Amino acid sequence: MAIRLYRAYTPGTRNRSVPKFDEIVKSEPQKVLTYNKHMKRGRNHRGIITSRHRGGGHKRLYRIIDFRRNKKNIFGEIKTIEYDPNRNAYICLTNYQDGEKRYILYPDGIHIGDSIISSTEAPISIGNTLPLTNMPLGTAIHNIETKPGKGGQLVRAAGTVAKIVAKEGQLVTLRLPSGEIRLISQKCLATIGQIGNADINNLGMGKAGSKRWLGKRPRVRGVVMNPIDHPHGGGEGKVPIGRKKPLTPWGHPALGRRSRKNNKYSDTLILRRKIN
Repeated sequence: MAIRLYRAYTPGTRNRSVPKFDEIVKSEPQKVLTYNKHMKRGRNHRGIITSRHRGGGHKRLYRIIDFRRNKKNIFGEIKTIEYDPNRNAYICLTNYQDGEKRYILYPDGIHIGDSIISSTEAPISIGNTLPLTNMPLGTAIHNIETKPGKGGQLVRAAGTVAKIVAKEGQLVTLRLPSGEIRLISQKCLATIGQIGNADINNLGMGKAGSKRWLGKRPRVRGVVMNPIDHPHGGGEGKVPIGRKKPLTPWGHPALGRRSRKNNKYSDTLILRRKIN
């Protein structure tokens, strides 16, 4: 993905950069593969804010993505590469030989007119989906299942990729983008290749309004609040936090505390924790 820089003709364009969308073919999304997404704005069923700094933003139509890739032994042709406002990765419209259309995640290097297939005997080429047991060591993969038939849950963000490190018995060892090394059943499906749009993290917003368009509200640092509003608040001028370690507004440890719950079912499958 190429990045387009602005010539600074306003303060908002001084440090702004946007993707060139070279890969994208301009087209309206398939109506049968979309539905209206209700924006929760960080509220729960009682209207109480449970996730701060969310709200506003542009309206979105949700695109139904085929994470399961369960259309077996039927070739599909890539018809379009489209922008998806609900994720940082692009998506591809695939027309299958039986007439059905589905959206899949856009793998880097795939082109319009290419064919893909989901099969146990599929060749090792970009966009194809097959069980981990049929992939050689060192294969770059994405959209990985954690349980057979559940659909891809791992490695779905733009630019991410995992690699097969080893195989032993009924399990495969994977190196995930976070640096975590874990075991997954060989029966699980995965898709060959790396997710496209890898330069998404190199973009510059340029102004606060760009964040508001994405549905993200302003964040206020705790040290500039009053003591009643935040544990870091109070004092005159720019004073340090004054506590042994950073805290959340509710007094719980923050910035580095591990949030994974103890005795989770998959603890035995994780060989090395992710790199913080």
